[in-house]
Amino acid sequence: MIAELPSIAQARTGGELRVGDDSMPAMALEKSPLHIAALADQCVQCGLCLPVCPTYALDRSESESPRGRIAIAAALARGEAEPTAALRSHLDHCLGCLGCERVCPAQVRYGELLVETRALIGPSPQRPRLLLEAIRRPALLQAIRRAAKLLGWPRWKPTLLRALSPGSAWRAGLALLPADRTEHADAASLALASPDGEGELLALFPGCVASVEDAEAQAAAQRLLQAAGYRVIQLPAFCCGALDLHAGAAEAAASAAQRVRDAWQRSGATQLLSVTPGCLGSLRQALPEAKVADPYALLAARVDRLHFRALPERVALQVPCTQANVARSEHALLELLRRIPGLELQRLGTPPYCCGAAGSHLLEFPERAAALRAPMLARLDALAPQRWLSSNIGCRLHLAAGLEAEGKHWPHAHPLSLLAQQLESPASSPEPP
Repeated sequence: MIAELPSIAQARTGGELRVGDDSMPAMALEKSPLHIAALADQCVQCGLCLPVCPTYALDRSESESPRGRIAIAAALARGEAEPTAALRSHLDHCLGCLGCERVCPAQVRYGELLVETRALIGPSPQRPRLLLEAIRRPALLQAIRRAAKLLGWPRWKPTLLRALSPGSAWRAGLALLPADRTEHADAASLALASPDGEGELLALFPGCVASVEDAEAQAAAQRLLQAAGYRVIQLPAFCCGALDLHAGAAEAAASAAQRVRDAWQRSGATQLLSVTPGCLGSLRQALPEAKVADPYALLAARVDRLHFRALPERVALQVPCTQANVARSEHALLELLRRIPGLELQRLGTPPYCCGAAGSHLLEFPERAAALRAPMLARLDALAPQRWLSSNIGCRLHLAAGLEAEGKHWPHAHPLSLLAQQLESPASSPEPP
C-alpha cells in the first residue's frame, strides 16, 4: 500500500506551507489536509519505527504500523481514500505512545499528524460517550465511587463482569473500578491556599480521573516539592481535553484547552505540573509558551535537599509511554527512586511495551487492550514484587484490573506517593492523606 501512494509533495501548492512554519498558529493548522500532507511527506519509510510499535508487534500488519498509518493519513488528506470503518480502524487502534517519534531519524511529528488526521475525519461513532462523560467529571466520578461503596461493589463486581461480553466498553470501565475499600481523598480538599515564602511558585494540575483516583499522588507531589523549596498551588480539577484531542473531537478539545488557559492565567505560577504524564501533551498544546512538565526533573535538580528512609523491598516500576516519550522524565524518576536506601527496583518492559490503556483505548478496544497488557502482567508475575508503581493512573488501573482478574493483589501506587512516604522529617511538611 505504501509504495503505491504518490509523493505527498504533489499535495503542496506553490510552497505556501512548510512543515514547522511558524506563520500559522497551531490551532489554525488543525484539520488542514495540506498540513497533514506536509507532515506525512517527512516520512522516508525506513521502517525503524516498526520494532518499537506495540500495535505492529501485536498484529504484524503494515496498516497497524506508524508508516502504514502515515500512508493512510496522506491518502485521506489528498482525497484518495474515504474514511471507511475498516480504514479508520487502523488509525483508531493507534495508542499514541509516540515510541515511533522518539526513534524516527527524519523527525516526523507523528503525534501531531495523528491528532490532525483524527480531527479531519471526526470521532468514531463507536466511541463510548456516556462512559467518557463520567470520566471527564471529577465530581461525578467521586459520586460513583461513594455509591459503589454503599452498594457493596466488591461483592457484585465478579458476577457483573462475568455477565458482560469481553468486548464490552461497560465491562472494561467497570473492571477499572477497584474492588478494594480504600478511601480516596477528595481532590477539592487538597487544594492549597496561596503559600508564603520566597521559592518559585508552581501550579499543579489535578486533571479528571487522577484528581479522584490519584489524589494521594497530588498531595505527595505538593509535599515533595515544598520540601525541595518550591511553593505550590493547585488548580481546579477538570479534564485537560486529552481524551477529546486524541479522539478527533476538536471542538470539545479546544473548549477544554481554553479552560486550561484561563486557570493558568489566574494562577500566577511560573510552571505548570501534572502528576499524570498522559495530560502533558494536551496541556502543552493549550499552553505553548508555558513550561509544562511532571515534577521529577524539578525534584531531581534539588535532590540534595531530600532525604529518604530505607525501604528494603522489591518494587516493580512501569514507565508509561507518555512519561518515556512525552515527558521524557524516566531518568529523573529513576534517580529519585534510587535515593531510597535498600529499594530493589525492577523496570517492567522495554519497547514495544505499552500496556494498552492509552486513554480511552481500553474502553473502545478492550480485547486489544487486554492483549497488549498480557506481556506486562506476565513480567509482573515473574518478578513477584512486594509492590509495583506507575505514574499514569490509566495504566495503573488497567494493570490492576488485569491482576485482579488473575487473583493477584500486589499493592500499587504512584511513584511520588512512595517517595513522599519515605521522605524523612515528615513533621516539617503536611502529611499526605
